[in-house]
Amino acid sequence: MPRPVCVWFRDDLRLADNPALAAANASGASVVAFYVLDEESDGIRRLGGASKWWLHHALASLRDDLQAAGADLLLFRGPARMVLERLRTALEPAAVFWNRRYDAAGVAVDSEVKADLKSAGVRAESFNAALLYEPWTVKTAAGQPMKVFTPFWKAARATGAPPSPLPAPRALPGLEVNRRSLGALALDDLRLLPTRPDWAGGLRATWTPSESGARERLRSFLNEGLRGYGAGRDRPDQDHTSRLSPYLRFGQVSPRQVWHAAEHAAAEGQAPGDDLAKFQAELGWREFSYHLLFHHPDLARRNFQPKFDAFPWRSDSAQARAWSRGLTGYPIVDAGLRQLWATGWMHNRVRMITASFLIKHLLLDWRIGEDWFWDTLVDADPASNAASWQWVAGSGADAAPYFRIFNPILQGERFDPEGAYVRRFVPELARVPAAFVHKPWAARADVLAQAGVTLGETYPAPIVDHEGARSRALEALREITPT
Repeated sequence: MPRPVCVWFRDDLRLADNPALAAANASGASVVAFYVLDEESDGIRRLGGASKWWLHHALASLRDDLQAAGADLLLFRGPARMVLERLRTALEPAAVFWNRRYDAAGVAVDSEVKADLKSAGVRAESFNAALLYEPWTVKTAAGQPMKVFTPFWKAARATGAPPSPLPAPRALPGLEVNRRSLGALALDDLRLLPTRPDWAGGLRATWTPSESGARERLRSFLNEGLRGYGAGRDRPDQDHTSRLSPYLRFGQVSPRQVWHAAEHAAAEGQAPGDDLAKFQAELGWREFSYHLLFHHPDLARRNFQPKFDAFPWRSDSAQARAWSRGLTGYPIVDAGLRQLWATGWMHNRVRMITASFLIKHLLLDWRIGEDWFWDTLVDADPASNAASWQWVAGSGADAAPYFRIFNPILQGERFDPEGAYVRRFVPELARVPAAFVHKPWAARADVLAQAGVTLGETYPAPIVDHEGARSRALEALREITPT
């Protein structure tokens, strides 16, 4: 009997444009597909709660899609290297294929597995399925990693257009295996879903975590959101963002698919070139984040700029909790954190506002916010999350300078001028006039009374004064800035 080939799924939970799956299918051998929930290998960062919820449904969808094509999906839990050794011994595969990842712990595990397989005479091959440009392909003229986005993106684009995406296999020759003898688990055995309490109702109402859901989200964005994206993407009260980030995070759509679909839409007249270029640049920021993570593996824990190691962070658990629950008394900040809690996602402009508030108004360590986002975002990406928090903090590569401190009142008035976003996620302010919805403390008592608002009771008073907090943040910066 011919030896089968194995496909190890990780952050690439799709059939289309999946090079590892395509290579397995092209081999002509029977295909055994599997996923390993590895929370035990050295350095592996455990998924947050929202990501686990997404992963459960993504695996269920992938299993259904594989079964429809003729294969199946085996699920395992434990150190990946041990699981792969068990599969190699039991199945004696001719080859194992997977798509690459770029965090240090993942790279280390993959290198060990590849060495194990090759020493046992098993072909082991990895592919690029997650990026337009892999981190080692973009360098400075001196051959060094890039540290500034604009030259990075220019250099990346100069290497050529991303390849066209691969089609999904129409049929896969599956292999019947003894699941019990292999130690394969049922999906529920992975214990990915919240139970007591079940806090995922808002996530279920918001998302369809499947490859078909990704296709529909992409189609909807190209039809309705790409035109006007350049300006509209900053407006949380409008629907111009793609909301593709969790699908990209779990690989239910590839950046190549997104890139070429957007190019086609623009060519068909669905959006002007400026909107396309801005959207592609946002994909570029994702690429740049992975470039940083690959070359600086501790990006989520260590300041990219060492001078920030001496920054005088405060410790205030009460204010950190008020921030995380959307109870700061600043409506645009609170709306963002409540959107995150309810849906597992937050508008990008508001991510910057809320991050700036934690870091600069409250003077709390950016890692507190990075951890909270990691736990609550359905798109908690190991590269983008860390790079973005460091960007706001001023401690990262090509970062916004620390002295750029977002005024949450002006940001709200500029990007949510009628208060529609705030009213949606902070319903206790729903009847406050637009002139005061971003600064309810400035309204007369009778205006607040008519709106049913009592500051400090129905809605919190600001936990810090903006001007005082701004001055304190600038003074803290001076402590680490040479005179």
